[in-house]
Amino acid sequence: MRRSLLAAAVVLGTVGIVGCQTAAVPSSTSSAASAPAAATPSAVTALPIAPGAQPVSTDINDVLALAWLEGCWAGNVNQRSFREQWTAVRGNMLLGVGSTVYQGKVQDYQYLRIEAQPDGVFYVALPSGQAEARFKLTAITPDQQATLYTFSNPANDFPQEIVYRRGGEGWLYATIQGKLRGEPRKAVFPMRRVDCESGDFIRQ
Repeated sequence: MRRSLLAAAVVLGTVGIVGCQTAAVPSSTSSAASAPAAATPSAVTALPIAPGAQPVSTDINDVLALAWLEGCWAGNVNQRSFREQWTAVRGNMLLGVGSTVYQGKVQDYQYLRIEAQPDGVFYVALPSGQAEARFKLTAITPDQQATLYTFSNPANDFPQEIVYRRGGEGWLYATIQGKLRGEPRKAVFPMRRVDCESGDFIRQ
């Protein structure tokens, strides 16, 4: 599973393309990788917790800790407009949808959810044309004036981690990272909170 937000991303200091279906993840060969199969639940294991990070449990409070995602987020990089929209927490779950528009056309999309399950809290993505992939919430880490929420699946092809960084003034940085063909890769998607109807930025 690759992040379906198809946008120019900063990858190891290089501007490139990252996508869900046919876009290339920047590498030394600049070739496109085939879409990997989603990991099974038994393959999802926790990564080592970084220093200063708070370990997470299976409690609904870990889902509520992400309630700030409710609403709409949007960004633009290299003529590509990407957007995520999340509902309020209902029961043990947040529901979301993401899409990327290029030259006036939807290039790809994905259905998202963050949910509490018996074995943990998971970020679950169902990209267009691909199988579902699950990433376990392994750490909530304070970082200066921001907080990082790390979802991990070491068994996934790429990415192995999805990190949501909640910054100040309505900023959200969604990062995918890990190794592809043995090489480290990292892509950052900067987004701002926007009004769901008008698309205007909301300063917080």
